[in-house]
Amino acid sequence: MSKTVTSIGEILWDVFPDRRNAGGSSMNVALNLHKQGITSNFISAVGKDELGKELTDFLNHQNFKTDLIQVNELPTSTVEVKLDSLQQATYTIVEPVAWDAIKLTDEVILAVKNADAFVYCSLTCRNAESRKTIFSLLENAKTKIFDINLRAPFYQKELIGELLAKADILKINEDEIVWVKETFGFTGSTNEQILKQLSSKYNIEIICLTLGDKGACVLKDGKLFKHAGYKVQVADTVGAGDAFLATFVACYLQGYSIETILDNACKVGAFVASQAGANPEYNKKIYHMALG
Repeated sequence: MSKTVTSIGEILWDVFPDRRNAGGSSMNVALNLHKQGITSNFISAVGKDELGKELTDFLNHQNFKTDLIQVNELPTSTVEVKLDSLQQATYTIVEPVAWDAIKLTDEVILAVKNADAFVYCSLTCRNAESRKTIFSLLENAKTKIFDINLRAPFYQKELIGELLAKADILKINEDEIVWVKETFGFTGSTNEQILKQLSSKYNIEIICLTLGDKGACVLKDGKLFKHAGYKVQVADTVGAGDAFLATFVACYLQGYSIETILDNACKVGAFVASQAGANPEYNKKIYHMALG
């Protein structure tokens, strides 16, 4: 039986020095889930402008449903992307934009109630209207999956603590765990110790920690599972973590072992890092590709 995931968050244009690509971490997760055979609903908003139309056209071309993408008076989101010598990305995120004002409607409530899981992130909570919508939807969700997705300067301790307290599954990266340790006063000297303290404090069932080219690890039921990752020639890192998360969620909902879930997630994340932009073409056969 097909699984259904509803995600909420950003849809935008990633603007590179030489191109622009459709993106946004939340949209990337939703689109990757769709590519992997999951029924994927995506709640967001675009503006009444050409950039917004182009984004919905992009998704329609992927045979992806856009009925939960609202249209409002704010401009469609754009993000300036800069890559360093290692192709690691930093972002300048304009505000306010359309996804800052996602409205709570009967349609989005139903989409969350009927889904097997609900994916949310901190960035979409930076302004009041979308933040209020997300917290309302969390009350209707079955399995709550939090992509912490810290983007300076749009987060603070109190908000992140509230969002962590709602999560059943958390995805966090190697930079974000340093901030979490310092901000919440965890005393562990290893990632495993910090993850266990984080899990205990907020009663989070599963935590995925991505470690860039060093792979990833997962804490579940007090046990740490590790994966060294797949070595690829990196084109850029935009969207790699989103592909990892989507693959993790897809495999988790289908009942795979943690070892298999972690291997598949690392494989797809590495593939996306090897391609330009956040949403390269692929299908489920990517699980079986030899990457190297």
